Amino acid sequence: MLTTKQLKDIEALQKECEMHDNIQLKLNWDMLKNRSDGNYDFLLYAEEELIAFLGLYPFGTTVEVCGMVKPRERRKQHFSKLFEQAIAFVKLQGFHKILLNAPAGSEEGKAFLKSINAIYSLSEYQMKWEPKELKEVTGFYLRKAEQKDLPLRIQLNIESFGLDEKSALEVENRVDTEMDNSVYIIDVQDDSVGKIRVKVENDEAWIYGFCLLPHYRGKGIGRKVLQHIIKKYSLQGCSVHLEVETENAHALTLYESIGFQIVHAQDYYTYN
Repeated sequence: MLTTKQLKDIEALQKECEMHDNIQLKLNWDMLKNRSDGNYDFLLYAEEELIAFLGLYPFGTTVEVCGMVKPRERRKQHFSKLFEQAIAFVKLQGFHKILLNAPAGSEEGKAFLKSINAIYSLSEYQMKWEPKELKEVTGFYLRKAEQKDLPLRIQLNIESFGLDEKSALEVENRVDTEMDNSVYIIDVQDDSVGKIRVKVENDEAWIYGFCLLPHYRGKGIGRKVLQHIIKKYSLQGCSVHLEVETENAHALTLYESIGFQIVHAQDYYTYN
């Protein structure tokens, strides 16, 4: 578990790197603040100042890697040393896949990824909703998820995101332990047909894990649910955000039609 000082140091370093490089790092703060066990964070200090950080983020059998180095401390192999330590830990944990994440505009990140022969895998857009008038919607009911809904949540993760059963369960168990999370089940008439998660922090509402059972897709349900969620949280004074893979053209078109605009892009690379 990270100490309060370590979290503050990571946040300060993130702000410095983002301002210097004109990028936005994806450090998964919901996970950083809720580490339960395992050494998933690697910090390098010099004279009590944090100069490099690498975080590991497990998602079932896949682990994501993201990090940063203080601008004036770059090209000194600091991140390479942290990466070696992290990979040794990853091997011991038995993860099947390693994904490295870097902002699309990070030249430093791309140079490091090239040096370790990482292979491009996918890109992800971070989107923000720009206020526009939304119609009142009906035809579904949102309710807070209960224990009885766990099998459905696992099924949705498997069918929508390609996870295996173990990974799907781990994801939902982790979500349930995090603060400021609201998981909703989408009911249509007497059937539970999907789920959507909203995490609120610093007046930002982030939408995650939004999916429907295959039979209920393409019927306009997703659009209605999104409009409802946007209206609910924007009325609470939150800006509304989400993430989508760039190759998911259908979802991207839907989000843009409702008022979401691309603000940042993240690239993912596979490391063998």
